[in-house]
Amino acid sequence: MYMLIAVIVLGVAVLVLVVLLLRGQKPATDPQSALLLKQDLKSLSDDITKLKDGLQHQITDRLDKNQELMRESIQKQFSASSKLIADVTERLTKLDDTNKRVVDVAGELRTLQNVLQNPKQRGVLGEYYLNQVLENVLPPDRFKLQHKFKDGEIVDAVVVLEKGKILPVDSKFSLENYNRLVESTNKTEQESLAKAFKADLKGRIDETSKYIRPAEGTMDYAFMFIPSEAIYYDLLVNKVGVTNTSARDLIEYAFREKSVIIVSPTTFMAYLQTVLQGLRSLQIEEQAKEIQQRVGELGRHIATYETFMQKLGGSLGTTVNHYNAAHKELKKIDKDVVRIADASPSVEPLLLERPTQDE
Repeated sequence: MYMLIAVIVLGVAVLVLVVLLLRGQKPATDPQSALLLKQDLKSLSDDITKLKDGLQHQITDRLDKNQELMRESIQKQFSASSKLIADVTERLTKLDDTNKRVVDVAGELRTLQNVLQNPKQRGVLGEYYLNQVLENVLPPDRFKLQHKFKDGEIVDAVVVLEKGKILPVDSKFSLENYNRLVESTNKTEQESLAKAFKADLKGRIDETSKYIRPAEGTMDYAFMFIPSEAIYYDLLVNKVGVTNTSARDLIEYAFREKSVIIVSPTTFMAYLQTVLQGLRSLQIEEQAKEIQQRVGELGRHIATYETFMQKLGGSLGTTVNHYNAAHKELKKIDKDVVRIADASPSVEPLLLERPTQDE
């Protein structure tokens, strides 16, 4: 567009220059010269017009191409923007779903916290964990929940062993003093809470030991199930909470004095696997004894059968002897007949062999 304007301005300037030159000269008296001048001016005007049209056509084509490129660029940018908006919208939707799940989890954690704050509900939760571990490891006929003893005492669960033996398992969840101990920052208070927590655990160990009743078919030891791995870990590393108070005496007290084995969900599963393998070994042993007993019975039956076969063999031998003797007598009779009738022998006795005991 700017080039067209420049050409037009240039053409006008040339015309003005020509006019000024013509005005500055004297009028031509030669008609032929005037005619040539007019023809030159017309030719110049035509050339300018052609140049203008060509430039206008080029500019129009250039503008059309630029417009097409701009349109394609705008479409690409619009498509990219639409895709970006859709992606952002999808991410925002996922983020919203994630936020909802986080809110749901937070609500469940608050519910769990409320449950853990209630001692009775906490006990129910511990029994639930115990039940889940038993169901995941043992067959249904190898454990029993809420086993009742003769005096009315109820243990949370028992593992059913061979020959009517049972292994008591009780769930204990002492958490109040432990949580206060973990949250405390005061050294003196920590020591006091650690002693209170150890006293709680000692009381739970004593409660578990009362379920060891060999007279009622229990083993001479019992499991004390602690649903919290954190508490069990503190007992295992010989300290309570953030203090350096030793917990080794609790484990030794439970095992040596009360015959109580303290277990967590993880270690309890390991113990149950050992018990399960023992039960399978006992089952295999019982089956082997039964097979041995049946093989012995089969041996006795074979011995009896052999006796009867020997008797039958003896009877058959006697029968064969009688049969052969009878044939010999028949041959004698045939000889007598031959002498009397002066004929050839007609009886040829078939002798049999006696069966031997080796056969």
